[in-house]
Amino acid sequence: MKKKNILVLFVILLFIGIITFFTFFHTKTAKNLKIGNTSSSQEIVDYILNISSYEAVIEVDVESNKNNNHYVIKQQYKNPDMSSQEVLEPSNIEGVKIVKNGNQLKMENTKLNLSSVFENYEYVADNILDLSYFIKDYQSDEKANWKEENNQIIMTTKKEQEEKTLTIDKSNGKPKKIEVKKINKNTKIYILYNEVNLNSLK
Repeated sequence: MKKKNILVLFVILLFIGIITFFTFFHTKTAKNLKIGNTSSSQEIVDYILNISSYEAVIEVDVESNKNNNHYVIKQQYKNPDMSSQEVLEPSNIEGVKIVKNGNQLKMENTKLNLSSVFENYEYVADNILDLSYFIKDYQSDEKANWKEENNQIIMTTKKEQEEKTLTIDKSNGKPKKIEVKKINKNTKIYILYNEVNLNSLK
């Protein structure tokens, strides 16, 4: 009789252990699932702030007192310090590629007079166009904040003479656009995400 009781107790404990293990495993796995329309706004913000890599095709409009520029750029980023930008449009600088790896900067397309190009397209090689640049500024800004509005999450940060706003589609957790205002230069930069694939540490 004693042996039977011990066996029953062992089976019960084993059963509890299995349930506990699968509950923990499911919870751990659930945290690593892709962000979707059931995710809370805070979960989406945390997901964005912990991006480990991404690929995107963006449209950029720069408006200033001097001129207005429009271009399309393909971006890649890998945490912590690798990023690349390849210009797809306009045609006169198509194929220019800027690769940053740590402190190293490499520019490709030797056919073009790059110094002249960057005079006309001031921000084409600037990391201000990177989503990772926004994230770093947001994380280091004590007054940075976010709000939910019309099924969108709007994250805002302000440093010195620069205000930046990131708008995220709450239904899929993906960036829609970034707006940058450079107050001292009276310049506005609009970044529209046509395609974006994110990977997060969360």
